[in-house]
Amino acid sequence: MRRILLCLLLLIAAPLHAAERLNVVASFSILGDFVRNVGGDRLNLTTLVGADGDVHVYTPAPGDAKRIAEAKLVIVNGLGLEGWLPRLVQSSGSKAQMVTASAGITPLKLGSAADPHAWQSVPNAKVYVTDIANALAAAAPNDAEFFRTQSKAYLEKLDTLDREVREAVAKIPPERRKVISTHDAFGYFAAEYGIQFIAPLGVSTETEPSARDIASIIGQIRAQKIPAVFLENISDDRLIRRIAAETGAKVGGTLISDGLTGENGPAPTYIDMVRHNIKALTSALDH
Repeated sequence: MRRILLCLLLLIAAPLHAAERLNVVASFSILGDFVRNVGGDRLNLTTLVGADGDVHVYTPAPGDAKRIAEAKLVIVNGLGLEGWLPRLVQSSGSKAQMVTASAGITPLKLGSAADPHAWQSVPNAKVYVTDIANALAAAAPNDAEFFRTQSKAYLEKLDTLDREVREAVAKIPPERRKVISTHDAFGYFAAEYGIQFIAPLGVSTETEPSARDIASIIGQIRAQKIPAVFLENISDDRLIRRIAAETGAKVGGTLISDGLTGENGPAPTYIDMVRHNIKALTSALDH
């Protein structure tokens, strides 16, 4: 009889505990991965801009306001990244606490504005994770110890990742630590790890480059002895091959900057993303 009563109590308690899980919204996939690593199964986590989505140009879906209205915490990057979010929060009528995961990071400049891509430095990612863990612990004190344990384990993984990146860069000859990239997302990576990202001269990201643009890029590569090229806005492989053939620069492939890929892609997690990028960079530069 006692065993039956115990089983009944467990059955009653389980859904209650599940119902008490913290409702959390993360603005985009990289933050969602940080939150998942800290919060585990103690959260109901929704990520607004999912895998392969672009947080810069996101258009909120009809259900997003409802998700935010139901959230206890809304975790954002800040630094001007989610320009579409304030209006969404206002329209939802949400009373959720807004948590800026980049709080405590000194921003770099991107033109006249703050560069929002602070996660590209692994030490900065550790600040994000600590901010998230503190916010979750404050919002759900009963699970605070769990969040602290989870974040400690994940921070140790990030320490290992940071060492991997530094060791990989150290193997690249200093004079070869520069690439041309149309990305403007790697300022923090460059500042942290010492690889120089050089913008191509005369190329607009709005249009395909002209013959003059290509000649300008080729001249720049030769003049600055740039060993690798990451040019995502050039979609024509023939142009890539021409640049490589005329300069001897390697075509470095794709760097992942603003969001994670799906499960079958090369970067379904933040750690996968950083490893993918450093592998792409070192394989292009370390020869």
